[in-house]
Amino acid sequence: MDKANQSLTGLALQKFRKNFWGVLSLVFIAILLFISIFAYVLAPDKTKDANWGDLSIHSKSPGFTVKMLHFPSEGMTFSEYFTGRETPEQKIPILKYEVKGDSLTYFEYNDEPSLAVSKTIPLTDFGPKVTAASVAKDHVKDQQFILGTDSQGRDLLSRLIIGSRVSIAIGFVAVFISLLVGIFFGAIAGYYGGKVDAFVMWLVNIIWSIPTLLLVIAITLALGKGFWQVFVAVGLTMWVEVARVVRGQVMSIKQMQFVTAARALGYRNSRIIFNHILPNSMAPVIVISAANFASAILVESGLSFLGLGAQPPIPSWGGMIKDHYNYIILGKPYLALAPGIAMLLLVLAFMMVGNTLRDALDVKSE
Repeated sequence: MDKANQSLTGLALQKFRKNFWGVLSLVFIAILLFISIFAYVLAPDKTKDANWGDLSIHSKSPGFTVKMLHFPSEGMTFSEYFTGRETPEQKIPILKYEVKGDSLTYFEYNDEPSLAVSKTIPLTDFGPKVTAASVAKDHVKDQQFILGTDSQGRDLLSRLIIGSRVSIAIGFVAVFISLLVGIFFGAIAGYYGGKVDAFVMWLVNIIWSIPTLLLVIAITLALGKGFWQVFVAVGLTMWVEVARVVRGQVMSIKQMQFVTAARALGYRNSRIIFNHILPNSMAPVIVISAANFASAILVESGLSFLGLGAQPPIPSWGGMIKDHYNYIILGKPYLALAPGIAMLLLVLAFMMVGNTLRDALDVKSE
C-alpha cells in the first residue's frame, strides 16, 4: 500500500515494528507485567510479601537445596493467588528425620551437623491416619532455592518476583498522576497565555529548581511513609516536564486553521482544548511518559534505599539492595546484584521503548 494512503498511526506502528530493540523491550515489559500480576502464582514462596524465612538457611548460594518438613495447612483461596497466603505455611528445614513408633524425630538444619538440635513430635501432628510412609511421601520434600536465600532466610527469587509489583505500579501510578496534572496545567498555560501562562511557568520553574529526590523526600515526609504515599509523591514531582511539553504543543497548534474554525463555530474553550488541540499534541507526551516510567522506578528505588519507600515487609528492589549492599564485599554480591540487574533491565527497556516511539512518531523522518 502507498504510504500516502496510510494513516499516521499506521505509519508509526510500521516504523515501530521495524525496530528490533524497541519491539524486544516492549515484549520484555509485557512479560514483566504478566509476572507482576500473577506473582503469587509464579513465586515459589506464596506467603504474603514472600516473607517466609528461617535464619538457619540465611544467605545461601543460588541452587541451594534443603529437606523441608511440611505441616498440614489450609489450601489457598482464589483471592490469595493475587494477594498472597495470609497464614504462612508451617515448615521447618531439616537435616534428617526418623520415625519411631507413633512419633517423629527430626534434626533442624544447621551448617554444622554436629550442632543440629533434635526434636520429637507425635505423628498425630500431621493428621489422624499418618504413617511413616505417608510422612516421607507427603510431608518431607526437597526444596530448591533457585537464586538462594537472603539475609533473613527468605527465598530471593520470590522476593524478586513480588518486588516487581512495586516497580511496575510506581511507573503506572506516577506517570498517570504526572499526565493528569501536567496536561491540565500545560494546556491552560499554552491556550490562554498571559497571566495564566506566567503563573504556570513560575510554578514550573520553582518546582524544577528543587532537586527531584529532595522534593520527593519532602512530599513523602509530609504525606507519611507508605506504599501509596510514595507513588503520589513521585507523581507530583514529574508533572513539570509534561506541562512544558504540552504547553509548547498547545501554543503551536492553537494557531492552526482548524482551531480558528472551531472558535468561529462558537465552541467552548474546554471543547477546543480537549477535543481538538490535545489529541493532536499527544505524540511527544507519549514519548516523555515512557522516559518518566524509567525515572519513577529509579526515584522509588532511591527512596527505598534511604528507607522512605515501600516499608517492610513489602519487598521492593531498592529495599532489597539496601538490605544487602554490604554483602557485595562479603562474598555474596548476588544478593544485591539480582535486584539491581532486574531494575537495570526494566529501566533500559522503558528507555528503549521511549527512543523507538520518538523515532516512530517523527513524521519528518523516513
